[in-house]
Amino acid sequence: MPNPLLVLNVVGLTPRLLPHMPNLTAVKDRGFAARLDTVLPAVTATVQSTFLTGEPPAVHGAVGNGWYFRELGDVLLWRQHNRLVGGEKIWDTARRASPGFTVANICWWYAMGADVDWTVTPRPIYYADGRKEPDCYTYPPSLHDELTGRGGDFPLFSFWGPGASLTSSRWIAGAARYIARRYRPDLALVYLPHLDYDLQRHGPNGPQAVRAARELDHAIGPLLADARAAGTTVVALSEYGITEVSRPVDINRALRGEGLLHVYTQDGMEYLDPWTSRAFAVADHQLAHVYVRDPADVPRVTALLSELDGVAAVLDADGKKAHGLDHERSGELVAVAEAGAWFTYYYWLDDARAPDFARLVDIHRKPGYDPAELLFDHTDRLVRLRAAAALVRKRAGLRYAMKVVPLDPSRVRGSHGRLPDDPRDGPMLLCDDPAPARRAVAATEVKDLLLELAGVRGATTRPGTRARH
Repeated sequence: MPNPLLVLNVVGLTPRLLPHMPNLTAVKDRGFAARLDTVLPAVTATVQSTFLTGEPPAVHGAVGNGWYFRELGDVLLWRQHNRLVGGEKIWDTARRASPGFTVANICWWYAMGADVDWTVTPRPIYYADGRKEPDCYTYPPSLHDELTGRGGDFPLFSFWGPGASLTSSRWIAGAARYIARRYRPDLALVYLPHLDYDLQRHGPNGPQAVRAARELDHAIGPLLADARAAGTTVVALSEYGITEVSRPVDINRALRGEGLLHVYTQDGMEYLDPWTSRAFAVADHQLAHVYVRDPADVPRVTALLSELDGVAAVLDADGKKAHGLDHERSGELVAVAEAGAWFTYYYWLDDARAPDFARLVDIHRKPGYDPAELLFDHTDRLVRLRAAAALVRKRAGLRYAMKVVPLDPSRVRGSHGRLPDDPRDGPMLLCDDPAPARRAVAATEVKDLLLELAGVRGATTRPGTRARH
């Protein structure tokens, strides 16, 4: 029989923050702590996919939190279906060696359609009149009412946006406790995002980061206590560490200034035109996939980006291969930011012509990641009053627009995506079982380590699954 295993994805956990987290420190003290050598880009969708498949992005295809879907002519971030991830998932490998192996995915990404036994993932209700209400998707469907009946509705607006807070991680931890007690999965994957918020808002080295670490550690204390009482092995790991930043890099504005990026206009608002652009970037924290339509333009774009302040490297075909990013979804070039810098998605030159979604929390329509969504617009003295008025309209069943996001990126203080310069700022792995102790674990080795800890003997990757997807 497999050994029950609880895997906590404590986003942003680093050796610098661990001393402020006594419950997680106790996990390390009973077992071991290891440096986690992550992949490029060190972002959520990519790293999680590597953890669960043991493959680099060149094989599993999650080259970022989003990319340019060439077959659709559209930039899409934060898609949710598991079929977007190639490679053999940990549950498939486990079940070949141990039929009946059960898995719960509690808010890890690409949860939709994953062949697991229990699924919980954020999924708003999109009403026909344009309203969006917080909710989640579950499998089996009956699990939805079991969880919301005990913990209330999934707190979507504290999961992301200016109101992002401990509330969402506390809800997720509560859901994990219920599923562990009620259904006893062999493997439970639990995503805890709380450290992501204030570390991006305020940076990883200030009092806000310490407070967030203490809050999260306290919130997961009951879950860890349950696991220990049940004899469940615990692994806590992080996808990346967040480092201080102070320099936003407007990579798309640089491309537009050279006539390479094109826009089209509707109702006075400018929209990225990927169909006619010669080059544009999908910005994703400290990495940007740069799509170049004509191969003849690659040297020109390389030279332009190499001279752009804040760019540390521009990866060509050989560079992508060296970093395991040589997948067809990747840009023709990949830009990596310098330490202290990060990439904005902005492509307009005049804020008066920005699209209306730029001022909203709208992760699906923006053609790049926008950490300013974690902040209220400091240039609007009435922003919180306007937000309250929008909520009144929402509760009355009327359409509303929550225009609270600033167009000034200068207040973002933390980012990630590039490989860490200092292990103290990088991700780590903790385990309360000392048997497999080691100093470092590669992200591509996490899958095998989890199978070992779960007691799944003889589990190996099926021949041929390492081919490109």
